[in-house]
Amino acid sequence: MNRPGRSALRVRRAVRAWHDDHGSGPTVAVALSGGADSLALLTGALAAGLDTVALVVDHGLQDGSAEVAERAAALARDVGARHAAVLPVTVDGDGGPEGAARTARYAALDAAREGLPVLLGHTLDDQAETVLLGLGRGSGARSLAGMAPWAAPYGRPLLGVRRAETRAACAELGLTPWEDPHNLDPRYTRVRVRTEVLPLLEDVLGGGVAESLARTAASLRADNDALDGLAPAPSGPDLAVKDIAELPAALRFRALRTWLAGRGARALTGAHLAAVDALVTDWHGQGPTAIPGGSAGRRLQVHRTGGILRAW
Repeated sequence: MNRPGRSALRVRRAVRAWHDDHGSGPTVAVALSGGADSLALLTGALAAGLDTVALVVDHGLQDGSAEVAERAAALARDVGARHAAVLPVTVDGDGGPEGAARTARYAALDAAREGLPVLLGHTLDDQAETVLLGLGRGSGARSLAGMAPWAAPYGRPLLGVRRAETRAACAELGLTPWEDPHNLDPRYTRVRVRTEVLPLLEDVLGGGVAESLARTAASLRADNDALDGLAPAPSGPDLAVKDIAELPAALRFRALRTWLAGRGARALTGAHLAAVDALVTDWHGQGPTAIPGGSAGRRLQVHRTGGILRAW
């Protein structure tokens, strides 16, 4: 590799700062696609002195994906990763192609990490896109808080680094990242947010929108952490309505989310929580509320009987 320039040094400092705040040991895994963000992250982790292994997920969604994955793993070894493994997955199930691929990817990373934290190459631009998508879907403060720098076992050291800098870092180091054609495919909502919505907002509002959205996420994440600490965390199979009925909505919704997660709920939206909350605050004898369950295609039914909520 070439000598690092300004952008490569910026990436290295970001990784080192993340590790100072959240790291628990000298060894990390990096989820590597071969694209600029994850490749810059890998080189930044190595430059920061971390013992690094690379995990390359092959989603099998494009012709030649196995070859792309093997090239990424070989490049990881060339730049100094101690080990690089290709993880083939099958993408199917609910959530559309994006959601199904994400589910398969995280399952493969979790199975292969061998107890290590896994670093992900999400950048400030990804954070801004996440906030905009959450805002458009009405997902509430939890979604608008975006991605956390550390949510065990996943770390995101580059949330303060722009995507342009990861590209520049690769160029400075003489590395050619893989260009994923899916990143330019307008059939994907996130791609249109990236290529159409954010540029328009930057133009209309005079720039700085991505940074502002990232700051909004950080502020809301701090608020959410404080409220989460105040909310009760019911864990049993039954939830007494009287235990949460008088709570402020912000705490009541958090208590319901915690309880439902313990009953196997997944992918809860604000609309799901509002429907369950109506069993608490707007009870008039209505029937059960259906929410996504713990496996593909399964629905949980939340019932209120005699002042008790139950889900099965």
